[in-house]
Amino acid sequence: MAKMHRNANSLFPILGQSPTGIARMAFESTRADEGHLIEFRGLHVRSVLNRSVSKRMTWMAWSINPYRGCEFACRYCYARYTHEFMAPAPGQQPQPGAPDFRDPNTFERLIFIKQNAAWLLQQELRRFDPSQQIAIGTATDPWQPIERRARITRSLLEVFARRSGYNIGIVTKSRLILRDTDLLQEINRRNRLVVHITITTPDATLARLLEPRAPRPDLRLDTVRRLRQAGITTGILCSPLLPGITDTEEAINRMAFHAAQAGASFFSANPLFLKPCSRPTYLSFVREHFPALMPEYERRFSLADFAAKPYAQHLSHLVSQARERHGLNRRWREDSDDLDDHTETSPELPLAPQQESTRPDPRPLAPERERRKPPARAVTSTQRPRQQSLFG
Repeated sequence: MAKMHRNANSLFPILGQSPTGIARMAFESTRADEGHLIEFRGLHVRSVLNRSVSKRMTWMAWSINPYRGCEFACRYCYARYTHEFMAPAPGQQPQPGAPDFRDPNTFERLIFIKQNAAWLLQQELRRFDPSQQIAIGTATDPWQPIERRARITRSLLEVFARRSGYNIGIVTKSRLILRDTDLLQEINRRNRLVVHITITTPDATLARLLEPRAPRPDLRLDTVRRLRQAGITTGILCSPLLPGITDTEEAINRMAFHAAQAGASFFSANPLFLKPCSRPTYLSFVREHFPALMPEYERRFSLADFAAKPYAQHLSHLVSQARERHGLNRRWREDSDDLDDHTETSPELPLAPQQESTRPDPRPLAPERERRKPPARAVTSTQRPRQQSLFG
């Protein structure tokens, strides 16, 4: 069992000046719960709606992450760096036994629960433009195991269920989302809601190595099926595609087959990107389980975090073929901008035009949008339908 810090004052020594910003919030946090090798602390934040400042994901205006840190411990997780913001300021050395926020593993072992989240959201939505898109679960899973007891995510859904006209997207690996089907249905009735279930592989053995504490792939596929039966727009993100492991045509096609069997509203996938914070954790996984791939990973990621554009375009082509083969739809905002979110600039790789599926789109429209729906137009092989934004 990891050591529990019962006194918030023991987190940081006071040397020179007190911590500021999020570091101060971490310093003032108090223990809220505990699990196997995991400590949970209450975090008193000033806001739960975070404006996106990403130069890559310009489509996302706002994000909500009910928790800081994530129990699922995905080896490829890019959000591990967020704990570094809670480290003591330069010149302040933590006392022995205090958390090392610069250790990537702390992200999965010390989880912060945002306190009074629902009340904060209510206040912030009073001055919020509903046309802007809100993504829930962009860095940490909103239905990670602690949510079963803490119920922070459910409290936020209760706020949205009382409002109308919002564009809301959700990303999760957890089947605990099914607990909140009642609220999701009400949100879906009054707003624009899209749920994304991340499934990197249908192989349970590989998934356990990659995502040690996340639900099995078959349980996630069943979650997609049940949410679709409840009338909620739900698709599958087969991301990230891992070089030499899940990026083959056979692997992508297999995942697309399962997506179709589950009745997914759409199917999407993007290549792996490795930020410095996630590189040691992920490469140790490769070194242990796929040692023959290490030279290739070192070549690809020694100087770059993102996949080269020709490789990403190649994967995009394979995903498009798999979608067409299994009658799956594209994700709303799946276009060149989506590709740019996960690539470095490099020469274009010419590809054949991508054809759209002729299968009827199962994604429901909100009533107010349905009334304004323009007449259907024929789509030629050189004309792609206008894609809606990711969460709207």
